[in-house]
Amino acid sequence: MAISAKSLTVKIGGQSSAGRKPNNQDAFAAKVPTCDELFYKGIALAIADGVSSCDDSHIASQTSVTSFISDYYSTSNSWSVKHSASRVLTGLNAWISQQNNSRKHTDMMCTFSAVILKSHTLSWFHVGDTRIYHWRQNKLDCLTQDHAYKERSHTYLARALGGAARIDVDYSELIIKQGDLVLLTSDGVHEALTHKQINLILSAYEGNPEFTSQMLVDQALVSGSQDNLTAVILEVSALAEPSLEESHELLTSLPIPPALEVGQKIDHFNINKVIFSGTRSHMYQVTDLNTQQDYILKAPSQNFQDDLIYLDGFVREEWVGQHLNHQNVMKTYASPNKTWLYYIAEYIEGMSVRQWMDDHPEPDLIDVRQIMSQTIAGLRAFQRADMVHQDIKPENLMIDKEGRVVIIDFGTTRISGIDELASPLDKSLPQGSVGYLAPEYLMGETGTMQSDLFSLAVVIYEMLLAGLPFEAPKQPKIKSYSDLTYRSATSYGKRLPVWVEACLIKALKANPKERYRAFSEFEQDFNHPNKNLVNAHEKMPLVIRYPLKTWQTSSLILLTICLIQQYWIHTH
Repeated sequence: MAISAKSLTVKIGGQSSAGRKPNNQDAFAAKVPTCDELFYKGIALAIADGVSSCDDSHIASQTSVTSFISDYYSTSNSWSVKHSASRVLTGLNAWISQQNNSRKHTDMMCTFSAVILKSHTLSWFHVGDTRIYHWRQNKLDCLTQDHAYKERSHTYLARALGGAARIDVDYSELIIKQGDLVLLTSDGVHEALTHKQINLILSAYEGNPEFTSQMLVDQALVSGSQDNLTAVILEVSALAEPSLEESHELLTSLPIPPALEVGQKIDHFNINKVIFSGTRSHMYQVTDLNTQQDYILKAPSQNFQDDLIYLDGFVREEWVGQHLNHQNVMKTYASPNKTWLYYIAEYIEGMSVRQWMDDHPEPDLIDVRQIMSQTIAGLRAFQRADMVHQDIKPENLMIDKEGRVVIIDFGTTRISGIDELASPLDKSLPQGSVGYLAPEYLMGETGTMQSDLFSLAVVIYEMLLAGLPFEAPKQPKIKSYSDLTYRSATSYGKRLPVWVEACLIKALKANPKERYRAFSEFEQDFNHPNKNLVNAHEKMPLVIRYPLKTWQTSSLILLTICLIQQYWIHTH
């Protein structure tokens, strides 16, 4: 969450010409935002080439580049570049297709390519036969592959925006360096110029992207181009280089308050109750003296004043609570004039699921389902925002007096749009509670919504059986998913309905590829028996269904055989 003071800096320049044609159906657009938009969304550049056989393709190309830019910057800051751009392109293609369908014939189609430079990463998106090139130190690479095929003297597009109701867009990314050039061209340029000619022109680049773009267009025209011509260049002048010093300054700009007592004040908040005061953080129930509203105030412990990863997580927790608006997710509120490092959150009067479990050692399935469904509703809010909570456990689920379940504690939440950013802080190790942590984290992989689903299934398992489904690994990493062995309900001396345990087994598969792929599937199977799942479960060998019980039975049989043999030897 620490934002580098040094800003990403680029130069962008381009030229577009009708060439020998009467009308120009090419278009390009770019945006270099400032402040938060530059940090969260990066710099966007797009080019489109209208299909000449379609009467209104110039509208398609112009609309595509301008709408892509404006809509991309309207997406959530928490979304990754890929998620944001994909959603925009899906909508854009659907709109063009709808226009074509309403006219009963195809009038609008265009090829499309776009790049987004965010932090140190260049992401690119491509459909059709426009191209994206990357130039570094006299070496030119074409990043895209033309979606077109030639037949005699004609070129036919295999893909284009507006050509079908659903569109397949190429996507990839690369790490960018200072001094790199990114070139976008329409086929009127790259069909007339060889790869070597383009490389020679870029090698002569002297800091003026508009001039070099014009050279490319002019040279293509001289080389006999019969099409519209467009070339756009982005020069990476400077990259945002985050440093530990900058991160330390940003994260420690406000002092950490000391442990507070009832009756004390911090800014305009009065301390009414100390909820807990630990080695990592302090939490209080407070009243805003300006509005008389009650809140929760959480502050980090002074023990962590030099732990930048911890402080980064604390700031992240406040950010998540302000950007998710859902009744099953704890809200945090902005405090623009605070003079200490803390955050304000909604006051949830109730108990944690851990306390609820202690009070309900033999819970009714109906109550468990209600907690599960509300937790899933909150986790869907994380999923829509391209976030993964990463620390679902009984202590991080609150139940208020009205029975509302609220997800709290966002210090380890993975925010796709922010985790794409270069950072000097090492966040490679999972920080969630090991007993509830999805195995993919222990394999060094990135968490997804299936990781949160796994953790929720652990909580439900524990509610029903008062134990955990796996033995916690002794090491912080595992080599194989087979290192974890599921504990059946019988290992705790309890029984669950077969369809309930079959559902939990699938949700708790160590390998995420074998788990449910959606919260809705898990919720459906936990609420209603899935006959196919039950049948598959009952066909499994006993050694897989009940490994502990099978081992115990086998051991008992072997022991009995040994005793009989000993008795036979001694009596004969």
